[in-house]
Amino acid sequence: MDKDQMPKVNWTTDNDKINPNNILLMQEIEKKNAERVKQLIKLRRSNNTLGGLLGIAVLSIYIYTIYTVKQEKFLDDFKEPEKEIIPPKTTS
Repeated sequence: MDKDQMPKVNWTTDNDKINPNNILLMQEIEKKNAERVKQLIKLRRSNNTLGGLLGIAVLSIYIYTIYTVKQEKFLDDFKEPEKEIIPPKTTS
């Protein structure tokens, strides 16, 4: 075991060594930690939902753009103007 780490407490054998005030403080810390975990889970869920919605929005805009570009036919009918050779003007 590391020197910096405290030994684990066994509630059955070490019950007489633990101060009742310390037990109350540990229970209070456990409650606050459980509340913090619940908040983090809720925050993670909302972040995942928002990320999914944004991803769906971006993907749908991309698909719509590709779909509309495929339907455009105005460049298919475009004919390049024929080049006319204009004779030079002669002065008479």
